[in-house]
Order: sequence, then C-alpha cells, then structure tokens
Amino acid sequence: MKFIDGGVCAALGFTAAGLHVGVKTKNPNKKDLALIVADDVCNAAAVYTKNVVKAAPLHVTRAHLADGKARAIIANSGNANACAPLGEENAELTCRAVAEKLGIAEGEIVVASTGVIGQTLPVGVITDGVPTLAGLLSRDGSDDAAAAIMTTDTVKKEAAVEFAVGGGTARIGGIAKGSGMIHPNMGTMLCFITTDCAISVEMLNAALKSATRESFNRISVDGDTSTNDMCVVLASGKAGNAEITDIGEDYAAFDGALRGLCVKLATEMASDGEGAKHLITCTVSNAETVDKAETIAKSVISSTLFKAAVFGADANWGRVLCAMGYSGEEFAPDAVDVAFKSGAGTIEVCESGRGLPFDEDLAKQILTEHDIEVLIDLHEQPLDSGACTCWGCDITYDYIKINGDYRT
Repeated sequence: MKFIDGGVCAALGFTAAGLHVGVKTKNPNKKDLALIVADDVCNAAAVYTKNVVKAAPLHVTRAHLADGKARAIIANSGNANACAPLGEENAELTCRAVAEKLGIAEGEIVVASTGVIGQTLPVGVITDGVPTLAGLLSRDGSDDAAAAIMTTDTVKKEAAVEFAVGGGTARIGGIAKGSGMIHPNMGTMLCFITTDCAISVEMLNAALKSATRESFNRISVDGDTSTNDMCVVLASGKAGNAEITDIGEDYAAFDGALRGLCVKLATEMASDGEGAKHLITCTVSNAETVDKAETIAKSVISSTLFKAAVFGADANWGRVLCAMGYSGEEFAPDAVDVAFKSGAGTIEVCESGRGLPFDEDLAKQILTEHDIEVLIDLHEQPLDSGACTCWGCDITYDYIKINGDYRT
C-alpha cells in the first residue's frame, strides 16, 4: 500500500466538486456544498453516530442505503439539519434536486450535513446551487469537495491509497471533516470514501466496521459524540479485480488499505482539534487484551486534566495513571511504566507505578513538540498479548473561545 494524490477522485469512476451556495452566510469565500458522483451505481456501506439524537440526513441516508447501493453523495456545511424544523423533508428535497439534475433515482443518493444544530436548513440555496455544482464535477474536484465540508477545521482532510489486489491495482480515496464535537463511537463527524475495488456489499460492510473501529473510534478531541457522525464508502468495481465475496488474501489487502486510509484521516482530525497545539498519541502495550489496551488508551487521551498538562508542556504523568485508573479496566498499578516521547527525544517518568527522577528541562522540550507520544506498558502476562494506539489533542484557551460563541 502506498499513499497517492487524488482524494475521492483517485479511484476510477468518480468525480467531485465543491461550491459556495449560501448556507454559510458570513463568508461567501468559503465553500459549503460538496458533491461526489459515481459513473454507475456502486455497492455501498455506512456507519453512523451512536448518539440517540440523530440528524435528519442520517435517517434519510440509512433508508436510501437499505439495499446497499448508492451513486452520489451530497453534503453541506454550515447547518447540521439536526433537531430542526422540516429536517427530513429538507434532506429529501436536497436529494431530489441532485436526482433531477443527474437523472438518477433519489434512493441512490447519500445526504449529509454538518454545522449548527437546531436551525432550519436553508434548502432553497442548496437546491438552487445543485445545477451549478453538478456542472463543476471533475476528476480534479476532490480538493474542492474536501473544502466544502469544513466547519471549524483549519486544514482539509484528504487522502488516497493504492494497493495490489487480484493481480492488479486498486485505489481507495477519502475526504473527511472533524475538528470539534469528536468522540465518535463509530466513524467521524463526516467521512466519504470511494474505491474502485470490486467488493460485495457484505464484505464492504465488514471492512468498514473493522477500519472505523481501529481508526475513527480511537480518537477524541472533546468527549462529545456528534448528532451527525457518518462514514460512507462507495465501491465502483472499476479496478477490474474479481469481486471480493469472502475473507481471503484479496479481502486482507482491501481491509489493510482501508484501515491505513482511515487511520491517516483520523489522526489528521485529532491533530486539527479545535484550538489544539499538539497531537497526542497514546500507546498501551502488554495488556491482557487489545480491548483492555484500547479502553485505557482512550481514557488517557480523553482526560481533560492530562490534555491541559500537555498544553502547558507539563510532564504530569500522575494524570496519566489517574486516567488509567478510572477507565473501568482492572490492572496492576504497581506494574505500570510510563514514558513521554517526541522528535526531541524520549524520557521515562514512571516505573512500576512510581515516579522516576527525570530532567524537567528535557521533559518540557519533549512536550513542546507538536506530535507527542505517551507510552504505557502494563507488563501483563503473557507479554505482547494486547496493544492499542489512540489519538487525541491538548485543550487550549482557543477551544473555549471557538465553542463559547459557535452558534452566533
């Protein structure tokens, strides 16, 4: 597997576009409507937020994907269409505008929204903008589509990979958005993935669930699970490989490539957390099970106190053990080792559950780097039985500023 350019247009059979239509009223220079279209109907799979309160587009998309087929994705930013008057009706109107312009069935369209909750979607500017947006569709449109789904994101999240399968080459591409309100328990704020690999709906679903569990489900920015989280993948089958219908060598290749793409997008979201200055990567090793390692690592990267310590470049390793202790997992505190690592070096701060003397100046230098690793060894038996990496970010004054007046 290798990373390539092209985003959602890297895979054969897809075009994309992004445009400002007026959902975002404060800045006409910011794109707010994205469209991704396949040449033909694709096999499709999706995962959704576990929040009981779900935005209207999720209900519409779930119904449209009941048969495992889709051909287009339409997504707006600037308005979540969640808990809003006429929510599902406006989501359906959006789909109808796309269907009429492209000459396809409404049921073949995935619809998504992101932005402020509780406000009526200005569906008129969307339906009026669809014809112009469709006219911009191109094989070079992924970058514009990625920009059009951003809200508080400071950078676009876009990636693609190429991998060998069935004696040939296939590609997977994706765009995503997410900066705040991220503690997914499923996928991400919004993530749209395309592939030209031929794969059945059943295997596509299995691979997506596996990939999201080991990527998007292992990040946290602020502990909030959004009402709009959605991750969708469309497979055009144009790579020419024999369709993957069961677990085997080809499925393993697809599964690994999809996971690699999702991990990249997930870490980009954690790194771009609202107001964040640091990416925190926490790896728990030598746990009895991977599940235990995951629960403990997620507890550490979700700890507000530890996130604040990282912001201050304070090697307060006690907050790491504290977060481990309330994770809900049983472990032996007296066996735990902790170290901090970055491009500036590595420093061991705790051994067998007890503090070590360490160079505070070096520790501060290490924690001043953008990318910071927290290395935790549980020393459980048997060794190497379980390890997991999760990703988060620090919390800063800017996070409060961004969310203190987000609605207004």
